Amino acid sequence: MAKKGVMSSRLKEEIAKELGFYDVVEREGWGGIKARDAGNMVKYAVAMAKESLAEQANRQK
Repeated sequence: MAKKGVMSSRLKEEIAKELGFYDVVEREGWGGIKARDAGNMVKYAVAMAKESLAEQANRQK
């Protein structure tokens, strides 16, 4: 059974562009990125999610 990704392809691409390694993805695919870049993507996505949840909580006050 294949694992389904949590992040959409579009979100992954946006984060890779923001972090500056999308050129590697274009040339080599996602398997070409460094483990450090993958970890930074996850950290970035978690930070985005936390920020979004905080904004939602503030709107509900």
